[in-house]
Amino acid sequence: MLYRNPCDAVDLPRNVRQEMQALSPEQAKRFLSAAAENEQGIVFNFALATGMRPEEYLALKWSDIDLDKGAATVQRTLVWRKGGGWYFGEPKTPRLRRTVPLPASLVRSLIAHRRSQAEARLKLGHDYQNNDLVFAASEGTPHNLRNLTHRHFRPVLTKAGTAKDGEQQSEINELWPEKLKKIRVYDLRHSCATLLPAAGENPKVVFERLGHASIVLTLDTYSHVLPSMQQAATEKLETILFAGTGTR
Repeated sequence: MLYRNPCDAVDLPRNVRQEMQALSPEQAKRFLSAAAENEQGIVFNFALATGMRPEEYLALKWSDIDLDKGAATVQRTLVWRKGGGWYFGEPKTPRLRRTVPLPASLVRSLIAHRRSQAEARLKLGHDYQNNDLVFAASEGTPHNLRNLTHRHFRPVLTKAGTAKDGEQQSEINELWPEKLKKIRVYDLRHSCATLLPAAGENPKVVFERLGHASIVLTLDTYSHVLPSMQQAATEKLETILFAGTGTR
């Protein structure tokens, strides 16, 4: 038994929050336009629209996708062993098992993706490892995130930052600064979580979509987009309380 707590003499290190990278609405549209021309662009489209973690959407099976209702259910995670190989893991908490509604345009893209995936499977025959994965490498195995990043994600970022016909590169450089060329696949999750509150979505909806352990984590992590929501709330109060009253 101790008479005093030795930790009382310890100065805790400052909790320095790492700045997140997130796409603005204009940047997100340009990114998706570039991704549409990449063979794995559907993966990034899905990541940005759902806000799921890479280990969640890369573990999705077609049995987890309800194309009629337009929803995807997280049931498992994809885990890569350090020495090689992979396996499906269990979500760490019950809250991670969730159903995420899908935009109609994404559902249409998934239908086309499933059709092309079936054609590729037929061509390979027995050489195709059918794991029923929604997003799989050409031979049917799960995507390795590092390979997916270098072979597809980075080229999409480069393309998004390159001027098209009729565009001035100087203008594109302002929309697509140098720092965006270094964002991670995981930052698509941050982008989804930033775009929704900025558009006025209720933080609780964002919290449920992301599968956070607590809404406090959601509010704390994405507090930088809340000022715009506060301004919108102030404008609503102006209309509710003072419109037509002559009050200044």
